[in-house]
Amino acid sequence: MYSTNIVKLFTKRTIVFREKEWLFSLLVISLVLWLIFLGSSPLRDWDEGTYALVAREIYRTGNWLYPTIQGEPFLLKPPLMQWLIACCYHLGGVQEFTTRLPGAVLTALGVPLLYLVGRLAFKQSLPALFAALVYLTMLPVVRHGRLAMLDGMTISFFLLLLFCLLKARQNRKYALGVGFCLGLIILTKGMIVLLLGAIACLFLLADRQLALLKSPYLWVGILLGNAPAIAWYIAQWQHYGNTFLEVHFQAQAFDRLLQTVEGNSGPVWYYLLELLKYGFPWLLFLPGGLYLAWKERHHTWGSLVLLGTIIYLGTISLIRTKLPWYVMPVYPFLALAIGARLSEIWQHGNFRVRTWTIFLTIIAVAGLGGCVYFYLKKQPILIVMSIILTISMGITAWLIKKRERNFIPVLFTGMYLVLTLLVSSQSWIWELKEAFPVKPVADLIRANVSPEAIIYTSFPYSRPSLNFYSDRKVVSASVAVLKQQMLSNKSYLLLDDETLKQINLFEHQVLGTADKFTLISPSIK
Repeated sequence: MYSTNIVKLFTKRTIVFREKEWLFSLLVISLVLWLIFLGSSPLRDWDEGTYALVAREIYRTGNWLYPTIQGEPFLLKPPLMQWLIACCYHLGGVQEFTTRLPGAVLTALGVPLLYLVGRLAFKQSLPALFAALVYLTMLPVVRHGRLAMLDGMTISFFLLLLFCLLKARQNRKYALGVGFCLGLIILTKGMIVLLLGAIACLFLLADRQLALLKSPYLWVGILLGNAPAIAWYIAQWQHYGNTFLEVHFQAQAFDRLLQTVEGNSGPVWYYLLELLKYGFPWLLFLPGGLYLAWKERHHTWGSLVLLGTIIYLGTISLIRTKLPWYVMPVYPFLALAIGARLSEIWQHGNFRVRTWTIFLTIIAVAGLGGCVYFYLKKQPILIVMSIILTISMGITAWLIKKRERNFIPVLFTGMYLVLTLLVSSQSWIWELKEAFPVKPVADLIRANVSPEAIIYTSFPYSRPSLNFYSDRKVVSASVAVLKQQMLSNKSYLLLDDETLKQINLFEHQVLGTADKFTLISPSIK
């Protein structure tokens, strides 16, 4: 009896030790992927440039309660992200790395958090580990998580909430964390808490944790955790009145449900296409994972996956305004389903040899095409990335054909190396190529224009990143408005070559050119 207890104790301690090893390993490899070369690329429009502007004004003015953007009230989003960026500016100065650091670190924490959630939901380590590694190597999660955006932070707070819910089955004190996580989600992304909170509540019911609703820890946590967010909202309403309600709630939240905002529309299947574009190779294992979730729908992990996927994906598909990053919170649920499927393969086999081999071979061939393309573009890092993609997908396809379960670690390793090389290049933010590079133009403006001046530009839309780097306000205007501003002799003009030919400059002084843009002084020679 004594020896049996010793064996059980030793086994338990060994498991705990391995759990800590896995958590530490996941944390390290996540931080490496999310932080490597984080500040090597310029800030992107729109979110990054906007949040950097707001954070810099908080840093400069000390106005933490009522954030502004270029002197105007910033009412669009809650301030947690901007507060964290401003803190990083105090520690490391105003730069791209410190702008992206808070979101990147918090998103990286989502990987070990998903492992902890999976460990409690599956009641075993292997599918939880596979789910965390799938989440780690999903391209949209890595890319958007490295940007100064709100989605990665929001997901990590939601995963922490789910961990607290699951842990509260063993220890009611963990229910305190649920309320604090809700408050963090509100201070990060506002009204999305209604959708994520609804998923958590329905999961609570499906998991038969009704007794938790009677726990004083839960309600004390909700009261204390949401108090800062409620206080901030009350302060904004008292300071700005109905304007805050109209902008923050109506324009930024409810209008997006029923109408298209800023032309960002799409069909009901818009987000399914987003998953198809960026979800491979992991989407190959998703149908089997969802089927397993349906078979296990009366168990914790099955109900969590089905509720999260159906409710979240269904809701955003019906919203009229559609943006690619709205789909981000569904990835942890998909990762759990895929992790379950990979675990089944590892333990019991059940390969779909023909389908998987064909798709992985296609990806390998695409990698070869990438080698040629990036060779012509003279991008050595991306050439190496394409070679590794081709080799890893080819080996994975060969192992699957032989029904070898070791294709799973090969696939994880290959995807991790591919993503590491991608983010080490200048191409991981490919949207930067959609418009002119802002830094040369910003340098021209900053060298010739006083900080209080306003510049009018012929570019079709205003770019927050240009405003950030130039530290000036650059406003997009039509040709008619530009001509009027020129005649008033009061405003600087930033004109592209085509518009420059349309406007008679008279005696106005040309201050310089950069990247096909010419800066015109308001004063006459």
